[in-house]
Amino acid sequence: MKITEIKVRVFTHTSRQMKDSDGHSHPGPPRRVRQALLSVICDDGSAGHCFAPTEAVRPSLIKDFVEVVLLGQHPFDREKLWQGLAHWQRGSGAQLTDRTLAIVDLALWDLAGRKLGVPVYKLIGAYRDKVPAYGSTMCGDEIAGGLATPEDYGRFAEWLIKRGYKAIKLHTWMKPVSWAPDPRMDVRACAAVREAVGPDVPLMLDAYHGYSRSEALWLGRELQKLNYAWYEEPMNEASMSSYAWLAANLDIPVIGPETADGKFHTRAEWIKAGACDISRVGVHDVGGITPSLKTIHLAESFGMDCEVHGHGAANLTLCAVQRNGHWYERGLLHPHLDYDIVPEYLNSPPDAMDAEGFVHLSDKPGMGEDINFDYIDANLVT
Repeated sequence: MKITEIKVRVFTHTSRQMKDSDGHSHPGPPRRVRQALLSVICDDGSAGHCFAPTEAVRPSLIKDFVEVVLLGQHPFDREKLWQGLAHWQRGSGAQLTDRTLAIVDLALWDLAGRKLGVPVYKLIGAYRDKVPAYGSTMCGDEIAGGLATPEDYGRFAEWLIKRGYKAIKLHTWMKPVSWAPDPRMDVRACAAVREAVGPDVPLMLDAYHGYSRSEALWLGRELQKLNYAWYEEPMNEASMSSYAWLAANLDIPVIGPETADGKFHTRAEWIKAGACDISRVGVHDVGGITPSLKTIHLAESFGMDCEVHGHGAANLTLCAVQRNGHWYERGLLHPHLDYDIVPEYLNSPPDAMDAEGFVHLSDKPGMGEDINFDYIDANLVT
């Protein structure tokens, strides 16, 4: 069994989201956008798949790096193949990113599950088959009836609890909102949500990522008064010392890092430095499931929780194979956006949530995504 082809299909589908000038997602009118599906194909016909941004799987990356490492290799040698790609990063001139590593790694895991006829979370070793979800909001905006005011956040929080979510995480206002960022407004939104849902619902804040130490400390102390469960990324994560200082001066758990470069190596340094109380990992942040498992076990060895960042089938898989994490991040959510609409390139939702707030793992072989290959092939970009 050998890998014989790396295939990338670029297709169009309908999106109801738009990004602002700082890259944050907001509701928008329906429009056609491009996406890619990377497939790793073997000589016996078996294949694994992963959706991807088109730039992360552009032809030069596939030809110069991915094919060089993967072609002719056994697809189950995931550690060897991941290490081979990771080694190439230094000499790639910053072209080969952790996002590309993640896409290839997820396709290999999907291939193994499909070949063996089991879900990936069972292949790794399941801890549970359903995960409680927290509702993760979009960033604040200036949209009437959206997330423009603290009162908007409070009303939306009430709806989220009625929908079944057992916890809520706020993303508050960031640039390019005309008056943002403002820690005082963050506190007003956090207070409005606490008042709306009562004292017992776990709440979290993902703050503006560029506050100063003094702003981050003041905001953290206000969150403590509101009994928030964790405090996420109020400062630039490149400054690990700032997070060590912040964690030492707050009682609320500080979680991180999320987007800091360095995979599990950086997360080890944060734990050693006391820069976080809860570790953080997401498949696209560190380069796939393979390095994410290292991060989860690293945190567990220090008696530390490791919460998974982001939604999707692969991150849900991580949630299902760990004991030291509690939540699945479902979102991003907004009053003007129906998150439960199934994308055209899938036949069923990847993370359907029941009325009790649990997302159940799929029993389909592989990563669990029910891919609509007919739709993709009918909407290819040539």
